[in-house]
Amino acid sequence: MRILVVEDERKIAEFIRRGLKEEGYSVDVAYDGEAGYHLAHVNDYDLIILDLMLPKVDGLTLCRQLRQDKLTLPILILTVKDSVQDKVIGLDSGANDYLTKPFAFEELLARCRALLRSYETAEPTKLKIADLELDLLSRRVIRGGQEISLTQKENSLLEYLMRNVGKVVTRTMIAEHVWDMNFDSFTNVIDVYINRLRHKIDRGFNRPLIHTVRGRGYVLKE
Repeated sequence: MRILVVEDERKIAEFIRRGLKEEGYSVDVAYDGEAGYHLAHVNDYDLIILDLMLPKVDGLTLCRQLRQDKLTLPILILTVKDSVQDKVIGLDSGANDYLTKPFAFEELLARCRALLRSYETAEPTKLKIADLELDLLSRRVIRGGQEISLTQKENSLLEYLMRNVGKVVTRTMIAEHVWDMNFDSFTNVIDVYINRLRHKIDRGFNRPLIHTVRGRGYVLKE
């Protein structure tokens, strides 16, 4: 899952970014509304966490613009403005949820999970190919009845591959969705993680599922 945080207070933005990354999310940060609008249109996000008191373009205006542009992804407003009227205006402007500062990160995380679940109600809570299964809620990975232990990043990489079964995904695509926009896709880090994942997922099984497509990237298929 890829999340955009639009927050001008850099300490708060970094706190949220670091916490979400530790939970396995890919996170980009914009420090003003104009940059947030641009990133929301050039990248594919699953959720936006939006402050209201932003430079250049304020959060309410940005929220309305995104909805006018037909972006349907969930938007969570995170702000110090805590009056009932502020909340009503924020929700009526197109936000899906509203959380006030100061906040407990545990609650922010729970609200993110709830919004992501509601946005993907048509999707199953488990991904499956052949005898490999990933539970999106518990993050458990099982192949052939055997539970496989993965790191957060390995789990996120496997989820991205399983959401694109049969499709070739390039290193750039992986970098954008599993890491973030600042990741250098020309390093060999992605290859290292693919090899680690292949070692855990395919080793000891008759049918390999992770395949290299020379000159293009990788594909998960039977």
